[in-house]
Amino acid sequence: MVQYGNMKSITTYLEEAVKAKASDVHLVGGEKPMIRVNGDLVVVEDKILPAKELKEQVFSLLSFDQKKKFEETLELDMSYAFDGMRFRVNIHQQEGMIGFAARLIPKNIPSPDDLHFEPILKDLPNLLDGLVLVVGPTGHGKSTTIAAMIEDINKTRKSHIVTIEDPIEFAFENKESLVEQREIGVDTKSFAEALKHVLRQDPNVILVGEMRDPETIATVLTAAETGHLVFSTLHTSSAAEAVERIVDVFDGAKQKQILIQLGVVLRAIVAQQLLPGKNGELVAAREVLINTPAIASLIKENNIAQIRSAIQTGAKDGMISMENSLKALVKDGRVLEAVAEKRSGRQKKV
Repeated sequence: MVQYGNMKSITTYLEEAVKAKASDVHLVGGEKPMIRVNGDLVVVEDKILPAKELKEQVFSLLSFDQKKKFEETLELDMSYAFDGMRFRVNIHQQEGMIGFAARLIPKNIPSPDDLHFEPILKDLPNLLDGLVLVVGPTGHGKSTTIAAMIEDINKTRKSHIVTIEDPIEFAFENKESLVEQREIGVDTKSFAEALKHVLRQDPNVILVGEMRDPETIATVLTAAETGHLVFSTLHTSSAAEAVERIVDVFDGAKQKQILIQLGVVLRAIVAQQLLPGKNGELVAAREVLINTPAIASLIKENNIAQIRSAIQTGAKDGMISMENSLKALVKDGRVLEAVAEKRSGRQKKV
């Protein structure tokens, strides 16, 4: 493998991460190279990465347009593939030096059983229309959960699936469905721009990588309203916060319309967080909101504060509170009680 001065090649670090079963690689100018294994950062070697060499290596991976974009904005998201492995990459700058963060995307798309889907989650791919949101902090498996649902549709239905991603993560192969994957900056200019035209492409299922701005959110709601099944993500920690975030993006006059629309098209919100499991693996705890008539009423009337208690009392409709999800993981022996208590904010009294 090619060496750059005192520094190993980026692909060497990526290969080492794969061997160590790491989820992420962090290469920052002036710092030691690190990988994340089972949720913890681990130093790969004691050598400091030379900033100039790291920048040269990073730029060798970029196209002309990508270099131009990074130089203009000092931020770049992209996918990178080599030797059969795929990574979601973010390039950024800190203290005047370049930073490279790469997340390993598994070759095989996990099944609902692999991800320990709750029974209600296994029903979501059977929906024919409406909006399904998967929310949670960055790096907590939202894309993986949605990919498992999309792949379930791909295997079982003759549908046209269109994904709009920044960047493309899981690569789907056509099975029963036709899957088209479009990457922001490569195949289309933006989420909003792609969504303007997607309805003319005769889709049944649409994946929108992230609902980032009012135009994207409004078009997603319209797509869900007009007979399409739409999956998307938001960076919020709970279902109630997701509803709040969607509404708050709009000005006062428009909020009422958005609340009514959301009350009609929403099917479910899954709020997910990953915890360290007993066996060293990462385990998903999930809050699940199902849009029953009672929930739809709360949304339309902007009584978002009551959603949390409605989830706690909605078990008969398949709803799961985060607290009950954590309790179930402890009961099943997958997570230590101390870990669950820490994540739920409840500490044992001394």
